[in-house]
Amino acid sequence: MIDFRAIPKVSLHDHLDGGLRPETIVELAAEIGHELPKSDPAELNRWFLDSCDSGSLVRYLETFEHTTAVMQTTEGLIRVAKEFALDLALDGVIYGEVRWAPEQHLAKGLTLDEVVEAVEEGLAQARQEVRKAGGYLQTGQLITAMRQNNRAQEIAELAVRHRNRGVVGFDYAGPEEGFSPARHAPAFKWLNEQLMPVTLHAGEAAGKDSIRDAIVDGRTLRLGHGVRIIEDVFIDANDDSKYGFGEVATWVLERGIALELSPSSNLQTGAIPGIDKPTMKDHPFDDLYRLGFNVTVNTDNRLMSGTTLSRELELLSAAFGYDLEDIELFQLNAANASFIDMDIRSEIIEKITDWFERQ
Repeated sequence: MIDFRAIPKVSLHDHLDGGLRPETIVELAAEIGHELPKSDPAELNRWFLDSCDSGSLVRYLETFEHTTAVMQTTEGLIRVAKEFALDLALDGVIYGEVRWAPEQHLAKGLTLDEVVEAVEEGLAQARQEVRKAGGYLQTGQLITAMRQNNRAQEIAELAVRHRNRGVVGFDYAGPEEGFSPARHAPAFKWLNEQLMPVTLHAGEAAGKDSIRDAIVDGRTLRLGHGVRIIEDVFIDANDDSKYGFGEVATWVLERGIALELSPSSNLQTGAIPGIDKPTMKDHPFDDLYRLGFNVTVNTDNRLMSGTTLSRELELLSAAFGYDLEDIELFQLNAANASFIDMDIRSEIIEKITDWFERQ
């Protein structure tokens, strides 16, 4: 039996405002006078899960109103970031990229630079605590700009300013439909000139055209989710054991663009259209894996999905019969696609391969 928590893991797609502890939300909300739907941590946790499993996008998005509300002060951001990273370490994650949108954390008067510094302080405290306990944890911030707003250049410059102080890349999130990265093409061109790695949310709420936009206009190196690339893969009408690929899928496949797949979240948010109440066996993860796509396993929002990276691996293994060899490949895919410096990446890869060799 596989001990999934013991596996050294790499997390590429994990939102800071989607990974808070319910107890922390309750305590911080009381300090700032923010009203929550439930005041008991266990009941609040259940409310988050029920809201996100309801099938209502409105209820799903409402959950983030409460998490971001308690992340508007230096103290709140430090605590949330520290606990976020400590929870990664408890789950066996040795490298985690933490994505979040600084522009959503300015309500109490903090500046963009101050919120980034606060989050890095929390992450640094967690790394130090893990190291003192004899463990290993590396982190990197992905600074996110929101598609629907008009601050992409400003957020891009923020990311570059902090690139040697914890930030490893730039992310672009928000509604895909109607908000193409072409709106902020100059910002992506500038990021490219600065040699700042970019990942875009695409292929989750929209299909292959959104993925194409992410590649062409966003110059992305990875696809945040990217699950709907499967819509550009076709079964041969004369031989169902053969597949054909559209031009977008071909580009992603042949260039090894990493897919930041988040299985449980994808099921919750309707990223697998056309199936009523899909289960893990309906997720195209295995099809994409067998076809040779560069798949990685992620959580997206641990609180909202009631999950961990270990749980995601366990669910996928139960659904598709994966063994340690498969799981090792998923971790190596993620490590190789990470935006951390090469020397640290090599160290992470060595830790992964050493662990699996001992099994």
